[in-house]
Amino acid sequence: MIERLLASQTVGAITLLDAVEAEVDGVRHVTLFFDNGVDLVDIKAPERAKLVAERSVGGAPYVSYAVPQNVALRFEFAGKPVEITPAEAEQDLLEGANALVAVRNGENAETVLAWLGYHMEQHGMNGAVIFDRARPGSDKGFAKALKKGVAELGCTVILLSSDVPFGKPDLPAEAHPFCVPEAPGKDRMKVPPPAPWEAPLGALCYYEITRARFLDQVRAVANIDVHDLLMRSEVSVFDTAVAAEGGLIALIGRHCYPWRVRNDHPTLFGDHICVQFDAGGGRQRWCIAPSKAPVDAIWRLVRMGNAVADAACTMGFYRHMSLRHPSEAISKIVPKTSLIEHPPLLEQSVGFWGHNPVRMPEIEQDSVPKGRGRCAIVTTMKNEGPFILEWLAYHRAIGFDDIIVYTNDCTDGTDTMLQMLERKGIVQWRENRFREMGLKPQHAALQSAEEEDVIKNSKWATCIDVDEFVNIKVGDGTLDALFKAVPDANMIAMTWRLFGNSDVHDYVDGPITEQFLRCAPEFARKPHQAWGFKTLFQNIGLFKKLGVHRPKGLNPQLWEDINWVNGSGDPLPREMFRNGWRSTIETYGYDLVQLNHYAVRSAESFLVKRDRGRVNHVDRDQGLAYWFRMNNNYEEETSILKRLPMMREELARLMSDPEIAAAHEHSVTCHRAKIDELKAGENYSKFFSELTGTRQEKLARLHAHFGSNVFLSGPNVVPDEVVARDPDVEWFFTVELEGETAH
Repeated sequence: MIERLLASQTVGAITLLDAVEAEVDGVRHVTLFFDNGVDLVDIKAPERAKLVAERSVGGAPYVSYAVPQNVALRFEFAGKPVEITPAEAEQDLLEGANALVAVRNGENAETVLAWLGYHMEQHGMNGAVIFDRARPGSDKGFAKALKKGVAELGCTVILLSSDVPFGKPDLPAEAHPFCVPEAPGKDRMKVPPPAPWEAPLGALCYYEITRARFLDQVRAVANIDVHDLLMRSEVSVFDTAVAAEGGLIALIGRHCYPWRVRNDHPTLFGDHICVQFDAGGGRQRWCIAPSKAPVDAIWRLVRMGNAVADAACTMGFYRHMSLRHPSEAISKIVPKTSLIEHPPLLEQSVGFWGHNPVRMPEIEQDSVPKGRGRCAIVTTMKNEGPFILEWLAYHRAIGFDDIIVYTNDCTDGTDTMLQMLERKGIVQWRENRFREMGLKPQHAALQSAEEEDVIKNSKWATCIDVDEFVNIKVGDGTLDALFKAVPDANMIAMTWRLFGNSDVHDYVDGPITEQFLRCAPEFARKPHQAWGFKTLFQNIGLFKKLGVHRPKGLNPQLWEDINWVNGSGDPLPREMFRNGWRSTIETYGYDLVQLNHYAVRSAESFLVKRDRGRVNHVDRDQGLAYWFRMNNNYEEETSILKRLPMMREELARLMSDPEIAAAHEHSVTCHRAKIDELKAGENYSKFFSELTGTRQEKLARLHAHFGSNVFLSGPNVVPDEVVARDPDVEWFFTVELEGETAH
């Protein structure tokens, strides 16, 4: 093992990362490698030095000079004299070798030795350059153990390090040229930035430095890190690069993880037996044969500059993430609902490493009940009395068998009506104990419902609200017709159509499905909520718990059993299986089913909705901004009217019961009284005037012309001259979030 230091120094604001001296065709060449952002105008070379080349990698410039042997290397950095002592290029150390170039970010000696031994055996590697990111002198045991192990392996390893953190030691990690903070994933918990000596590589000219010092005469060199293992292959990665057109191949890395590491055991390569079933893309690196590659190729972290990889020779590697991001729990670096066992990794763990990894528990999908089975709805309500019977009648008419309703803090007879309906066998009612559970009302209801027989015994279930109507457009509009149209589906995404108030100001006791017939167009990407969906799903153990928009807690072992379709019967991509809750340009569909979402109803009823608060985002006001987002009156949509005769028939049957009719009338009276009470107050009176003004009515027809930031900022950011524009003419308006308009 050979240890080397970078010839680095900092002068004022200029950091020299390394300086390398080599003889080229009998001429002394000196190359200076600078930190990102250094302006070469500030660098003055000795008088007799001749500029040979000037390049940059990721904003880090490096410059080569031909300098006579008898000329001292006295430079000026921003007017300050600097004498440079470059490192001698040592190409002979690895000449003709199959080499690896890597970065160490704290991995122990056992890991690095296992990494070296694996690539010696599997790919014929016999040399490596490792840039050690540890603070010099802080990890003496590592170098000692590595030196002993390398001697036993019989390969050449150059351990390269730096004796300064390139700047003031108290600078944050992102200020150091060889250090940039990196979090393991956007959907994992936040992690603090790593210390400057431990952060992932920031100065990407490191690869050109290693080339200039050690690697330009190797047979081939592969760029991976010490937690990466090249996939096993009959032909080594180095032979592949030598045979490739242009001497360059791409290496595509796939993240892998343990399912779990045994307590009090170190994390090993062999523990990594899982991959994410829904991960896309891959980490790109490279392997190059310098003698066959273009002489002006620039070695960078991810891709080569001025060189094209042979697309026919791409090879893969695994990035062992629990070695890259050591953690007490795997769930801190990856969602475990995405992990599945990967047979090649499992075979490697047992066959190559001789390891006994912790395996994923085996589970089986519940058997699908024969026949149609029962269909259930779970929902939450507060002061929805006037709207309950229409919603119940409609969904009972289209085929839902069981409905369980959770209520809290009702003052309009909602809870007493539902209690009475439960006694009559029409619904099941539960008090929502969200306070004692310490949860939001809707989440508490869903958690409670998971233990209810009505949900456990259902074949199909969904969570929808009383302002949402399942609008089935196929056949006779029933669930049976929908299931017949998608016989193999076990999940059906029902995308929202946002129905506005149709310029209706006053509350009228009548079916909302008849009163409000204007809505968003099918192609409505904005606002963000416009393409939200709810999911009708088979209750067969694919997921662990109920969710607002879709079941949650995927059992990843069963992901291949999911057959999730959109409202047109088209399959949804696996990338949506864990967290998807809204449709996209590629996934929206309304041909078979849509969810009519009457989020605002009349302006008067919206006053009551705002006053009662929300069941999920309880801390957010349903004010003018909410009205603006959800009140879309762009076009008329009447498809649900075909289904109203069977709703009316069921509603008439319910209302023929005097007790039910009286409960409904009581709720209507309470709703009307609440409206009058709110409108009598100055704040709500003014708010009602805003809702019903011509400005808001015009805005409700202009959604398609607005950018996302308009909906995030609220209706007041839209100038009057924009409100006055023709909705049928093509135009676009958006704003900066800070408030600056940009057309």
